[in-house]
Amino acid sequence: MSILKALTPLGWLAVAGVVAGLAAALLGGLGFRWDPLNLQQRRLAAAEARAASGERDARAQAAARRLESEGADAQLRRLDDFQQQQTAAARATATAVAQARNADDAEIPLESRRADRLRAHDRELCGLAPDLDGCPGAAQPARGGDAAVRPGGFAG
Repeated sequence: MSILKALTPLGWLAVAGVVAGLAAALLGGLGFRWDPLNLQQRRLAAAEARAASGERDARAQAAARRLESEGADAQLRRLDDFQQQQTAAARATATAVAQARNADDAEIPLESRRADRLRAHDRELCGLAPDLDGCPGAAQPARGGDAAVRPGGFAG
């Protein structure tokens, strides 16, 4: 009892702290949790919300990558189709040009009525699509080595 009388208020405070610490350790080991502000539940709910949000984001990212892949595949198919069409058109044009140059009447000049009619058609085409090669509003002159049929004059 002499030890209890010898303790000062600060000593009693230290003893109470040690007893409270031992009690908390013992009760914590037994599974007791004291959470008056429900902080553990809040942390758990926040972690679950982050996990659900992360899962939604991952699904959205996967869907976006899938759509990008499908779009790239479709673009490649369209590009391949375009290149095949362009090759077929170039072959047909080369065949038509070769046939026209080797025709029996290739060196005979066109009669003026037919040349006028072709010039009128050329003007109409340029009116519908002024950016076509050979039209006055085109960004580049006609290509392919052949002079374009222009209004006001016949090349050939």
